Amino acid sequence: MKQHTAQPRQPLYIVLISVHGLIRGHDLELGRDADTGGQTKYVVELARALAERENVGKVVLLTRRVIDNQISPDYAEPVEPLSEKSCIVRVECGEQKYLRKEMLWDCLENFSDNALIYLKSQDRIPDVIHSHYADAGYVGSRLSHQLGIPLVHTGHSLGRNKRQQLLASGVKRGEI
Repeated sequence: MKQHTAQPRQPLYIVLISVHGLIRGHDLELGRDADTGGQTKYVVELARALAERENVGKVVLLTRRVIDNQISPDYAEPVEPLSEKSCIVRVECGEQKYLRKEMLWDCLENFSDNALIYLKSQDRIPDVIHSHYADAGYVGSRLSHQLGIPLVHTGHSLGRNKRQQLLASGVKRGEI
């Protein structure tokens, strides 16, 4: 009878996706606009924290590459190390200039296609994708199906607070 021995498990390769906002590993511009808030801080901190785990070998935070003279050139850097095992990878997505999240939906397939090219160029396929917010959820769903790997999604916002604020400011329900 053949005896089975457990194979040592390869450390996890985790991909986080957060498409919108201005994401960098230092001096986050929290509150600069509605798209650069707590979620941007959360995903950077999550990438660093996951990379500290012994069973994690690599964490890549995919976000949008932005080349715009109205913002820091940091957001144009294709790769930004966060720690020994984590980094931000900025992917081309439609226009180069900074766009609000509502304007990104028409180019999310472009982001997804470029992310797929990047991921397939790596030594191995990620073990899991964790998407953040609806736009990244759309991209993550496409990549998950294309690569045959699990997707975890965090919505971050249900829009409830924004809706209440809009109603309180006089915007009619039908306009929201």
